[in-house]
Amino acid sequence: MTARDVREVGEAALAWVSAHRGAFALGDDALAEHGDVNRTWKPLGELAQVCVSVRRHTEPGDPLHSAAADLLAFAWHETGQGSLFLELQRLEPFATYPLEIYAAFASAGLRHTDYEQAVATVARTRGWQLTEQEPNRRLSVLNSLRRSTVPQRDDMGQALSRTWLGGLPEPWTFERAAGYTLTHVVFHLTDWGLTPRNVPPRIDGYLRLWLPPWLDTCLEAGQWDLSSELLAVAGSLPGPPDRPMLREAWAKLARAQDASGAVPEVGTDTGAGADGPPAAHDFIRCYHSTLMTAFAAVLTTRRPHASADDGVEQGKARVFEHTAHPGQGGRGVSR
Repeated sequence: MTARDVREVGEAALAWVSAHRGAFALGDDALAEHGDVNRTWKPLGELAQVCVSVRRHTEPGDPLHSAAADLLAFAWHETGQGSLFLELQRLEPFATYPLEIYAAFASAGLRHTDYEQAVATVARTRGWQLTEQEPNRRLSVLNSLRRSTVPQRDDMGQALSRTWLGGLPEPWTFERAAGYTLTHVVFHLTDWGLTPRNVPPRIDGYLRLWLPPWLDTCLEAGQWDLSSELLAVAGSLPGPPDRPMLREAWAKLARAQDASGAVPEVGTDTGAGADGPPAAHDFIRCYHSTLMTAFAAVLTTRRPHASADDGVEQGKARVFEHTAHPGQGGRGVSR
């Protein structure tokens, strides 16, 4: 796989997202008492976060940048330019998922002042500060507060030390749930790949040692969603990447992408490829893995070429180079 190949995988994935953006729209049940947040707010929030990231790591004239900006504008419009977050705050004052979704928009400069004032008030209460949360979730909330410029008391480093990844666990204890936990720890630490320097050296070294076998295991098992997240983690670490590992991993993931650009969350058929027939899938079972494939592709190819030692023409993007969920509350989102 070359930089151009990886780029094409990302382009196809984002094109599928654009073609299916209507499925991300909020329905009448978005504010319903017993609405399923996992089918309303969660997809929209993940769309917003990936589009913010793609926009950050591409130039304004880049078609990927334009597509991401258009999708982000669509997602913001679906929230009533932020007004629905204020309504969610009224309905579920101690739920954190509205803040975690809103933070993606806020980091792109799309803000709703009244909502931020409301959540800042709630965040000062003992009830908010003492809520028991999974350590990975605490990192998410802290990063969301930071992105929304809401004052916070807790320390990211302290929260990190209580996570599975922060404890540098025995590598053989890695499994699917731990995999999703560690990927999001890295995303929250680096603000979704923006600040790789925020990954502590001990964790960087640990991941460089064990990420390759974990990624290979997930790819062999057809865990495409988790594999794409692990590829995004590889693109979020400081320093030079493991290019041979990434070339092989991207080749496998590319074979899982069907002709429509969609990437299924799981599956064992890796032979369809971009020229093959669309795989049997529905929106819920492929939207997240397709979004994360686009996200990982942009992180993988974002740094300009520095030398020609890997056979890629000088002046073009150099492959595998990079720069120095919600669930609390009555209807919390799960991942």
